[in-house]
Amino acid sequence: QLQASGGGLVQPGGSLRLSCAASGSISSISIMGWYRQAPGKQRELVAIISNEDSTNYVDSVKGRFTISRDNAKNTVYLQMNSLKPEDTAVYFCKAISPTTIWGQGTQVTVSS
Repeated sequence: QLQASGGGLVQPGGSLRLSCAASGSISSISIMGWYRQAPGKQRELVAIISNEDSTNYVDSVKGRFTISRDNAKNTVYLQMNSLKPEDTAVYFCKAISPTTIWGQGTQVTVSS
């Protein structure tokens, strides 16, 4: 089970850090990721991280978002800086490989 938290309302240019806490060990999960779904849009992959800390990002968040993981705490993070209104969405964490587990979403709203 994955529990996402850290969402909220923030002004443009602000920052938020999302956390995704797993009920069990994530050390065997080779790839973890964050997705988001804006109103009326399809869910999109935002960032992924491997057990070797290799990361990849969708172009729209490169240089602003940072994904990280702490296997000792069974938690994956998404640090979001320089937030824009178009970042508004429900954010989901997901265990991608070798098993697939979706967490529940956390709402991020960027608005003045």
